[in-house]
Amino acid sequence: MSLAFTHTAEKPVADKTDRPNIIIILTDDQGYGDVGFNGCTDIPTPNIDRIAKNGVVFSNGYVSYAVCAPSRAGLITGRYQDRFGYSRNPLYRPFDESIGLPLTEQTLPEMLQKTGYATMGIGKWHLGVHEKFRPWKRGFNEFFGFLGGGHRYLPHEYNIAEQDSAKNEGQSYRTKLIRNEKVVEESEYLTDALSREAVSFIDRNSQQPFFLYLAYNAPHSPLQATPKYLDRFGHIKDTKRKTYAAMVSAVDDGVGRVLDKLQELQLTDNTMVIFLSDNGGPESDNASDNGPLRAGKGSLFEGGIRVPFAIQWPRQIKVNSRFDQPVISFDIFATIAANVKGAAPKNKLDGVDLLPYLHGTKKGAPHEHLFWRNYDQKNFAVVHSSGVKEVVLADTATSLYDLKADIGETVNIAGKEKKLLLRFEQERKKWISITVPPAFYGLNQEKQYEEQKKLKKDY
Repeated sequence: MSLAFTHTAEKPVADKTDRPNIIIILTDDQGYGDVGFNGCTDIPTPNIDRIAKNGVVFSNGYVSYAVCAPSRAGLITGRYQDRFGYSRNPLYRPFDESIGLPLTEQTLPEMLQKTGYATMGIGKWHLGVHEKFRPWKRGFNEFFGFLGGGHRYLPHEYNIAEQDSAKNEGQSYRTKLIRNEKVVEESEYLTDALSREAVSFIDRNSQQPFFLYLAYNAPHSPLQATPKYLDRFGHIKDTKRKTYAAMVSAVDDGVGRVLDKLQELQLTDNTMVIFLSDNGGPESDNASDNGPLRAGKGSLFEGGIRVPFAIQWPRQIKVNSRFDQPVISFDIFATIAANVKGAAPKNKLDGVDLLPYLHGTKKGAPHEHLFWRNYDQKNFAVVHSSGVKEVVLADTATSLYDLKADIGETVNIAGKEKKLLLRFEQERKKWISITVPPAFYGLNQEKQYEEQKKLKKDY
């Protein structure tokens, strides 16, 4: 028998449900400050905010990497992606079986499938284009979307018929969408199409436990929106910000459709709905806003790795909650594994079941330290449960910040904390010992990739 919160309970109460429905809603390149529950004023997000109001906001919610694909690899495996070399955004090479999420890694849907869940992935994959890495081979009964790292939003621009016909990342943005292995002739704006498919999946699977991974492409570039959404933002004069706002609003509408369908089918109480972005916003690229945070996508400062993060699950999580200790995206896997009857993770998880902390049965912080590494730039970051953060740039320049007093990382306190610096260095070295180098070349490394390919062929 599991423990659960009612809407008003101060203490957990018993509930027999042990296989909740699970929905992960993941946006792409959305700024920390671009949701209402983090203070956004120019882009209304009433439906995303419903998740926050109906559950818990993680004010110190992180992802495991500052760019798309490695962040997704951490989320879907429950592990630091550096454990298995998925620490770059991969090149789009459909026939290279070395570029993708290693088959040694169990995915969240693979684990849930074994307990009888219906599973569906929707939207952006970015975890391998070769046939053996595709979603329907990695735990999803159904998949609707695209395999690469991004996509265009207007269907008349989908002029490459097959996923395998795209020769690089740019071309992959123009591929037709797929439903598992079949090409789809889509007519709707991309975000609306993904929302449509999500609602359909819930409707078709309401009588059994289901897992839905709804990975919106928005508001990742290219900035494209339809008049329906653009017309809502006449008050925003900056053209780029206006289009970005329209794209976020389209996502918010989709989130509303999902939540409304759950309510219609009386599934709300026993459905865990998780919302987060895959990394911080690239402010100059898509006009996102990371609020008070320093830097953005690609950076190990807070703007690159701290994201809007909220979970609702009325039978387990008290409404209007806030949790201020650091948590990270791979805690999602661990929390699900601990609260689904029969779930058995194959590999050692780096995440922690968050429910005991939310219930108050466990005190303190879920993690003493959290770690990040940008292998190519030789950058590191470590966050301690106290709120002190170390940033190491190019493996030489070290800074310390007290995030509780200085969320914008403006005051370097390293000069006053020599003992703490030594402690961080020791912890970082221990963490590095469990990691491996990147398993494949990434974006912007095409020259090295082609040279390596030629060497192998000559050999």
